[in-house]
Amino acid sequence: MKTLGKIIVGILVCLVLALLVLRVTGLEPKDRRPGLWLKGDLVTTPVTDWSFTDKVRNVELQTRTWYLLPHSVRINCVAYNGQLYLSTVNPPGIESPHVWNVNVARDPHVRLKIGNQLYDRALSYVTDPAEKAAVLQARFKKYPQLSTDKNTSVAANARASVYHVLDN
Repeated sequence: MKTLGKIIVGILVCLVLALLVLRVTGLEPKDRRPGLWLKGDLVTTPVTDWSFTDKVRNVELQTRTWYLLPHSVRINCVAYNGQLYLSTVNPPGIESPHVWNVNVARDPHVRLKIGNQLYDRALSYVTDPAEKAAVLQARFKKYPQLSTDKNTSVAANARASVYHVLDN
């Protein structure tokens, strides 16, 4: 029984050391691979106009998981009326939400990385159909390659989720 205890303690020590190394290095997302912690310079002042993100292809989003490790991904963003929005679209027939959507539904506090700047914010799910449609139209203009047809950025039977980025 003592040997089993030593093995368990050894495994736990290795896990803690691995997490410490990952915390220092960050392990940010790359391409389509998710990551853990985002590293950069924290911006604490409010942002009144997010239109500077029009020139940014992707942002990195860090959410909080139920098992206490962060989950970060690269996603696109859209500035609409000076406000920042994040969206996700599940193609027709795919009903499973992205991991970050599930995390945000449980805890809306997130960290965004734009360039080397970090922004601690909260996300609010957009329920207003007019606002959602306007943001998705802005998304189409910014990312025309994501469109399935020339009139909209979302197929008629696809499921789109839109989140408004708010100050904490």
